[in-house]
Amino acid sequence: MLEYMLDFFKSGFVYPGLLWNQALLAIGLAVAFGAVWFAPYWTPILKKPWAWAILAGSAFLSWVAVAFIQIPLQWWTGQALGHFWSQQVLIDWLLLAGIPAILLSGLVQEGSKLVPVVIYWWRKGKNIDPKLGLAIGAVAGLGLGVFEAVWVHNLIFASGWSWGAVQSVGVVELAGFWERFFAVAFHIAASALAGYGLAKGWGWQFYLIASGLHALLNYSAVLLQAGVMTTVPVEIFVAVVAALIAAGALWLRWKKSAEPAVSEA
Repeated sequence: MLEYMLDFFKSGFVYPGLLWNQALLAIGLAVAFGAVWFAPYWTPILKKPWAWAILAGSAFLSWVAVAFIQIPLQWWTGQALGHFWSQQVLIDWLLLAGIPAILLSGLVQEGSKLVPVVIYWWRKGKNIDPKLGLAIGAVAGLGLGVFEAVWVHNLIFASGWSWGAVQSVGVVELAGFWERFFAVAFHIAASALAGYGLAKGWGWQFYLIASGLHALLNYSAVLLQAGVMTTVPVEIFVAVVAALIAAGALWLRWKKSAEPAVSEA
């Protein structure tokens, strides 16, 4: 188990056999996806050095949490389920049996993304403007979203993906990039909602909301594995869910508020 966790952690930084131009393209696409989805929040917060610390901290802490908290928790959950039911029963009831692991992914990732936001909120005396909390949350989500997108893109290129495959197989070969495009939108929006809730004094409630939305998005993998949906409907599902959550976060960002704004210093 420990070896698997370490291998997963290293997979975010080491890509054997990947060409340098593929790595640059993976990074470029991820950054572009992040820029597209972060731009509508229209905040100058990234001009602040501490905002970049939040961005980097969110990405690193979340990756550590996935490798060393989420993976073992999901493994132990699977072992517990296997203790009571046979493998065949779990496969037959996958739509239910897959829920615990999916819920854990949301709780761990949304919690780890929120750590730098909570630290900032605490250092500011637990009193920041909700719009600022939303912006800081969006920065935290941007960090993990872009990092995760780089990881997925590198895996796609390392698997032998090429434009020729798209021409021969069809647009389904672009599904991985499509999914990352909307996953970045989700990460930004979910953390923005959590940051907004924290600043409003509803920290744990909005954390659970963000975690639940994360689980909903990830449940698409269970639907695919169970054969309820094929690849194209699953990608449409991911896009719709992510877009709706992004719309909700942006509504909070731009709605008029009677509360006075505070400095982002």
